[in-house]
Formats: sequence, structure tokens, C-alpha cells
Amino acid sequence: MRTDRRSVLKLGAGLLLSHWVRAQRASWPEPPVLRAQEGRLLLELPAAPTRLKVAGREALLWTYGGSFPGPTLRVRPGDEVRLTLVNRLPEATNLHWHGLPIPPKVDDPFREIPKGEAWTYAFTVPKELAGTFWYHPHLHGKVAPQLFAGLAGALVVESPLDRLPELQEAEEHLLVLKDLALENGQPAPHTPMDWVNGKEGDLVLVNGALRPTLQAQKATLRLRLLNAANARYFRLRLEDHPLYLIAADGGFLEEPYELEELLLAPGERAEVLVRFRKEGAFRLLLLPYERGVHAMPMAHGMHGMAPADQEEPLLTLVAPQNPKPLPLPLRLARLPRLEKPQATWRLVFGEDMMAGRFFINGQAFDPKRVDLRGQQGQLILLEVENGGDMDHPFHLHTHPFQVLSLGGKPFPHRAWKDTVNLKAKEVARLLVPLGLPGRTVFHCHIVEHEDRGMMGVLEVG
Repeated sequence: MRTDRRSVLKLGAGLLLSHWVRAQRASWPEPPVLRAQEGRLLLELPAAPTRLKVAGREALLWTYGGSFPGPTLRVRPGDEVRLTLVNRLPEATNLHWHGLPIPPKVDDPFREIPKGEAWTYAFTVPKELAGTFWYHPHLHGKVAPQLFAGLAGALVVESPLDRLPELQEAEEHLLVLKDLALENGQPAPHTPMDWVNGKEGDLVLVNGALRPTLQAQKATLRLRLLNAANARYFRLRLEDHPLYLIAADGGFLEEPYELEELLLAPGERAEVLVRFRKEGAFRLLLLPYERGVHAMPMAHGMHGMAPADQEEPLLTLVAPQNPKPLPLPLRLARLPRLEKPQATWRLVFGEDMMAGRFFINGQAFDPKRVDLRGQQGQLILLEVENGGDMDHPFHLHTHPFQVLSLGGKPFPHRAWKDTVNLKAKEVARLLVPLGLPGRTVFHCHIVEHEDRGMMGVLEVG
């Protein structure tokens, strides 16, 4: 890939648009893919209002590179990434590399890119990293409306394990799960109750499409699932088939884990294998999930949000003729066993529903205050308690963790995570190796709660 300014500009605009047009013409929608070449991904990526057609309706969304979702960036460990974000939005923004263990001075949640300006994010993809990650805005107070308006894209880090025959010969697809509500041809604005509950939309989309159909060419599918919604939970079940979980937020499990259902909280990712046992069309169903949303009296000019009370199809998978699925891989990653933490930290989520404010340890976010301090190389036992009445997904930047227990029960499998959901009154016990030094944040990934105070600062020296 040439690195002169002209080639980078072409990659950032015209190339993305042409990829997107071809993707929309196909029967299965998938975001445009940009791959690193010769160990480098050099890209100028505009964030800008873009007129698109969504679920048969014209809409002015906010996009990365002119596509909804944004382009999928595919890299490998050791690749050099140099992405210049050009802010063509009517307000300031920034970029968070969700799940990547890269230096906080690069993945800087405190940085502000004013409208009309640009900033270059440069880093090397960490060695040994693999999995499905994503990028989205993280400017405090603006995260919720900017994410809801369409600003999100996936980043895939390929792995030597992808060459296992049981994975290499599978048919791979990315599914970006995101909901949307339109009003007068634009993303619907937040209501007061949206800031309490977290905003959900009536259009529940897969790669920007409503209830698409995927005609499988092979009997084994590898699906990379990303919940890029503000607040919607995706509780999923595939008709007549189990799902085989092979990777979580931060990469591969040690072995496949069979599931009848998969729950993805906002911000979470998962990779699953689907093994067709027979011909036919099978729906991936979105099941009801009660996350404890609140309602206010109509006299206040607000209304509550009722959880869906019935399952609905999210997409349809069509099996090939005479399917003969691949065997499951016997072993995947080797994950370290974390033992003997040097310190214990405790965080408690709190809510003031009437004021629409959210807290951690009784305090609202203050970017000038450091809430937790640690040293590089320490292993921390982090206890996170949800003291509120609704679900809160906990997300930690920079430092992946392993879940020791959740709700008093041992976690069913070892995996690297960066987001874990806590039901009301639950406690999660996490083992966190403190890695790269610097100042970063932790927060609830219902992004309205993050914007309204449920975030803290971690500094590692």
C-alpha cells in the first residue's frame, strides 16, 4: 500500500463508497472490509453525516467512511495501524478502540477532536492478540447520541489459530447487531427516559439491514457477533441448532462451549460456530430480555419502555443441500491461570432515577479525579457490585480480565473479557492483570449511563 497522501485519501473516501455499494447489492449485507497490506493499515477515515437507505427508508446517519456500520478493519498481530480520523461532524468527537490492549495515550478517552479537525491514531497490534473488537466514539457526554446515530465499526485481529482446519474451512461472517429509531429521516433524539433507561430503537438491524437472509455455502458457519447497540441486549437462539462458543471479547476460549442461548450485553462480542445438521431455513431469534427498565408517570411528559414480550426473528440462515458439518476443534487457546492477586478493589454501581444520574462508589465521573491507582504488573481482584435495580454491563479499557465468578457462581469458562454484565444486586469477581501504564477509564456500557456519570478513572504507573 502506498503511503502518499493521495492514496490514503482515496482509501478513506472513494474506495469505501464503492465497497459499500457492492455490499448493498448483494443478498447478504456486510460492511466493507479494509485489510492491512504488507504489515500496515494506513487509512484516512472521515466521520460525517451521510444519507443512506435503511430498512427501505431514507435517513441521514452519522457514519465512518460513508457506511453503516463502518468499515471492518482486518489486521494481524504485529501490524502497524495508522488511522487518521477526520471530523466532519457538526460537533467534537473522538475514537475508542474497544477491547484493544494498546497504550492509553493512544486509546485516549479524554481526547477531543473539534469539528473540522483531524487526529491520527498510531499503534502496533499487540502480539498474541486475536479476536473481534470494535471502534466507536468516546467523548464524554456525547457518546450516546453519536453511537446511536450510526458511528460504529468492527476490527478483526486474525490469528494463527484461524488456520485450524475446523476454522479455516468454515464460512465466516461478521454480524454487527445494532438498533435504530428514525424520526423525520434522522436518528430519533433522546427523550428524558432514554437517558434513564438507555435508548433502544424499533429497527433491530444486522449489518444495517432489517431481517436479512444468509444463504450458506458451507455446512459450518463461523459468526463474529458484535453488540454495537446503546442499551439493547441481544438474547439469541438458533432454531433447531445449538451454538458453539469459540471466542469471547478478548479472543479464543480453550475449547468450544455449547450453548442453547447466547446473551450479548452492549459492547460484548462473541464468536460462534453453527453446524447445520439438516437442510432448511432457520431463524436466529431475538428472545425477550428483562433488564429492569424504569417507567415514569405520563404526567411528567415521559413514558416508559416496555421490554419485548415475544421472540422475533433477527435474521434467517439457509443451510446448503446435504450439509456435512466440520468437526469441532478439540483445543483452541492456552489461557494463563491467574493466581494470588496482590490487591483487592471494590466498585459499586448506583442510580438516582429521578435525577437521571448514575454513580460508581457514590461519585459521578470527574475526569480530573483518579479513582483507582495501581502498578504495572500487579494482579488485582476487582469486585464489582451492581447496587442498582437494572442491569449494568461493566467495561474496562486497556486491561483485559478473566471473570472468576458472577452472581456468586463460578464463571462457566475461562476467557479474556473486557465487558461483563451484572444483573441487579449481582457481584462480579474479576482477575485483572494491570498491563500498560497510563490513565484510562472503566464504566457502564449502557452509554447513556456512562454519559450521565457511571464512569471512573484508573491510573497505572
